[in-house]
Amino acid sequence: MELERHPSLEQLGVSSWPTWECGISTFPWHYDSTEVGYFLEGTVTVTPEDGEPLQVGKGDLVTFPAGMSCTWEVHHPVKKHYTFK
Repeated sequence: MELERHPSLEQLGVSSWPTWECGISTFPWHYDSTEVGYFLEGTVTVTPEDGEPLQVGKGDLVTFPAGMSCTWEVHHPVKKHYTFK
């Protein structure tokens, strides 16, 4: 996973990406494609099966690589823009 704090949103075109929301929960997830997400609200800890946990929150841009399996632990309700590469 790659994390960028406070990226240049206009250059990326983030405002045109779809949004996704999730309440407080814990669930497994697998990425079939590379996903880039910009977090508008909330906090989450994403723990890859074979890696270290990463805490993500408002203002963060994260790239989730294709093929990654992980567990999402949503601490505060999340709202994010996302796109697939």
